[in-house]
Amino acid sequence: MIIYNVTTNIHESVHDQWLKWMQEKHIPEILATNKFSSARIVKVLIEEEMGGITYSVQYVTDNKETLERYYIEDEPGFHREALELFADKMLSFRTELEVISEH
Repeated sequence: MIIYNVTTNIHESVHDQWLKWMQEKHIPEILATNKFSSARIVKVLIEEEMGGITYSVQYVTDNKETLERYYIEDEPGFHREALELFADKMLSFRTELEVISEH
């Protein structure tokens, strides 16, 4: 199992708009690609020096090949939309995680 993790710091001035967009539009559209079986939003509880509110959005997929297909087929459009809506009010980075075991 692979977790595609997107950590985002969002400025307070657009926080509510961003969170609604994530929950009602962005995540459902990503799940509709059928490349991920589930997604969750978790709030990072550490306060950042730069301000803003930080979230980790975790998308679960079966394998690295499916994630690679997402990068090629879908990710550019989703990334472009996020930049158009929240450009300088958002800072994101991505991490790929492989689940080794669950207890």
